[in-house]
Amino acid sequence: MDAFDYFILVFCVSAIAADFRVAKSAVTEALFLTLAFRPLGALLFGWMADRIGRRPTLIVNIVCYSVLELACAFTPSLHVLLILRALFGIAMGGEWGVGAALAFETLPKENRGFFSGILQEGYAVGYLVAAAAFGLLFESIGWRGMFIVGAMPALVAVYIGLRVEESPAWQQGSAARGARMSLSGMWQGIRAYLPLFLFLVLLMSGFNAFSHGSQDLHPLFLQSDHHFDPHTVGVIGIILALGAIAGGVVFGTLSERWGRKRAIITAALLAIPLAPLATLAHGRLALATGAFLVQFMVQGAWGVVPVYLSEISPGPVRATFPGVVYQLGNLIASRLTNIQARVAERTGSYGPVLAVTIIAVALFITIVMSFARESRGAEITT
Repeated sequence: MDAFDYFILVFCVSAIAADFRVAKSAVTEALFLTLAFRPLGALLFGWMADRIGRRPTLIVNIVCYSVLELACAFTPSLHVLLILRALFGIAMGGEWGVGAALAFETLPKENRGFFSGILQEGYAVGYLVAAAAFGLLFESIGWRGMFIVGAMPALVAVYIGLRVEESPAWQQGSAARGARMSLSGMWQGIRAYLPLFLFLVLLMSGFNAFSHGSQDLHPLFLQSDHHFDPHTVGVIGIILALGAIAGGVVFGTLSERWGRKRAIITAALLAIPLAPLATLAHGRLALATGAFLVQFMVQGAWGVVPVYLSEISPGPVRATFPGVVYQLGNLIASRLTNIQARVAERTGSYGPVLAVTIIAVALFITIVMSFARESRGAEITT
């Protein structure tokens, strides 16, 4: 649901730029701000989840980003929109770490990789729903109406409050943990594992560049390079998301057999020969096929990330540690989309920029991941 809210802006960049009479790259500053402020949300909501519980924190988190999404529909200027998206980034930044902690502290060890793929490809489902909403609704309700639709995730908070149980691992450790979970104590816990922390920040910088560098400008690429209408852009976006969902589940499952490390490296390397098909081909069928296959590999690698970070992170700060390294990686990679847009505006084409990004980042992830230690089968306790 947080991905659904995020990608609504991605699909509406051209329309917002036209409405406010600014360059498209000026609107992509909103994407940068969303990503840049996410580490703050990971820190604040992660601390809250480690102190008062995963479930109540997740409810507050979802309500916050849904309200901010609704506010974007009524923004009077690009300046106000940029401020709202920065605040949205804080709220969005907390969701991943808290949600992953709740999931993996509840699930059994068996088939954890499969469930990792399911969890992570919720992000691709959010992209799919945003693409479908854009293709079906945009011409009728415009970009402001799209942000109103984006407020619907608040309903998920009601379901969590009524039906989702608190993490049993958090409940078991809450009595011993409560006295020491101050913000300073949480930061000391992160510092105690500083080499691991820095390594994972580096790795997640590559992963975030892999995802955002191949996805965020894809709708704009279809609109600007190929002049497709909103319906066609939405359909190709749905196909892209289906590839991402399938890849995450497949490689998440394979990681149970191959190990987390081998599964990630394999998916990253397979994205390299597929990048030109997704970005340099011509025709709807070729571009849709390429988008499906590239995202199968990109999100295939990503499908292993939730379980890998949960297995390798220290128990006392499990809601904070994965979320913070994830979102600091986001921060480091946050300028990429804006840089891509500016280079594409100068060269006149988005396709080559996307191709170079995918290939370069796939190689980076492969190299960094080769130094990682295997985590498959690790016990997840507090």
